[in-house]
Amino acid sequence: YGAVWLYRATGRRFPMHRHDELELNLVLDGAAGYIVNDRRYTLRHRSLLWLFPGQEHMLLDQSQDFQMWIVIVRPRIVRRSCPACGGAAVLRQANPRGDFCRVVPLEAAARLAALAAEASQGYAHGAIPLANAVLVHAILAAWAAYDEAPALAAESVHPAVRRAADYLRQPNPSDALEPVAAQAGLSASRLSHLFHAQTGLTLTAYRNRQRLERFLHLYGAGHTRDMLSTALTAGFGSYPQFHRVFKQLMGCGPREYQRQRWR
Repeated sequence: YGAVWLYRATGRRFPMHRHDELELNLVLDGAAGYIVNDRRYTLRHRSLLWLFPGQEHMLLDQSQDFQMWIVIVRPRIVRRSCPACGGAAVLRQANPRGDFCRVVPLEAAARLAALAAEASQGYAHGAIPLANAVLVHAILAAWAAYDEAPALAAESVHPAVRRAADYLRQPNPSDALEPVAAQAGLSASRLSHLFHAQTGLTLTAYRNRQRLERFLHLYGAGHTRDMLSTALTAGFGSYPQFHRVFKQLMGCGPREYQRQRWR
């Protein structure tokens, strides 16, 4: 049906990405920023955020004590569990309009956290039917709590930042700043300042995260591709550059990561 796990801040930042499943985040402690499409949210205790399959998103600026429950639900389960009419029908959409982040009351947050913990333990101990049932119940309960909570204001990401991010997500964008600034329609210095202020990342750091995401997608399990050639195809200029970025973002070198996946 899906998956549930407790996420704790690791100090790593992940690239902008999307996936086929509906995702729910419930913040337990700390604070973080989240960019979803062209909006930026500030997450804190009891924030409940929905992420839809058609939405690109990136978690950033995590405090050291940040932790949240992450709930992932496969599309067929969402269609089966959420009625096609009524408020919860929005969960069936790929990229609905509007803001989908609210702070739920303490009692509701505690109840949702307990359901997430129960589902997580069920999956961990092989009680799959029970975990699946709790997962569906958790999603519907989360929507009910979200629907009753007051709306939060999101900060719009500047169009120039969005254009720059779109350009940097293309295969093999230029290493120079000037072409990025030209695509964004701002001077290089203005774009650099604005991009860092809104995303918490420099343009170089963001570009490297997109290259790493492309590498991980191309390389897969590593059974049919050479690591160096894949890194070069993903946009890295050399193996030392690839190794440095990989270790910085993943917490280990690429060979160690490969061995861990093959255990």
